[in-house]
Amino acid sequence: MTLEAGVIRENYFRVLEQIHQAANRSGRDPTQIRLIVVTKGQPVEVIRAVVEAGAKDLGENYPEEALPKIEALQGYFLKWHMIGHLQSRKAKLVAQYFDWFQALDSLRLAQKLERVLTEQGRRLPVLLEFNVGGEESKSGWRAENPDSWPELLPEIEQILVTCPHLEVRGIMTMPPLTDNADQTRRYFAHSRRLRDFLARAFPSVSWNEISMGTSADFPLAIEEGATMVRIGQAILGPRPE
Repeated sequence: MTLEAGVIRENYFRVLEQIHQAANRSGRDPTQIRLIVVTKGQPVEVIRAVVEAGAKDLGENYPEEALPKIEALQGYFLKWHMIGHLQSRKAKLVAQYFDWFQALDSLRLAQKLERVLTEQGRRLPVLLEFNVGGEESKSGWRAENPDSWPELLPEIEQILVTCPHLEVRGIMTMPPLTDNADQTRRYFAHSRRLRDFLARAFPSVSWNEISMGTSADFPLAIEEGATMVRIGQAILGPRPE
């Protein structure tokens, strides 16, 4: 059962207010935090409701699912973010149709995207995805242990040097789900320290963005430095079966 447009609108503004409050608590400018509304699994009429409430940035996990939505909503001048793991054979879809790729997780995928973007004469803002919890089920460079962070640098440097059509803007993380708020906060703080480490290692690159935090924990993520939060269910409700 999908939510009515009025409920979606109320949810959207409630989340915006929560973002504002979390930013104020941490002495940050709320306008510097971008809300990515996660529309995975949602029909076009639901997405249209949140867009008409004011949403400008939408996140999808599967490029083939996103394409008809992008086509149907092209008159709204939206920014589409690919936020899920990407198979290299689908790189062309992301390079052609998306405005951001938040889940770059390997040199091989970066090189595939670079070839496609070169052919298209296009540049693509990307975030590097890191696995800060060491979970086998999640994608991203393993980064749970700060002692191993220097080992990440050669591959990241290769991306920065050999993939000029990829504009690295920061990092994305998806910490382990837990009901322990203190533990969740530690993962977010760990991610911020990782971003700071990369910024020191590659000072010529913009590392302004940290994409972390979902419906369950986004206020904590903002308090620990998130500049993008990825929120679906708190606004759009559960995905239809």
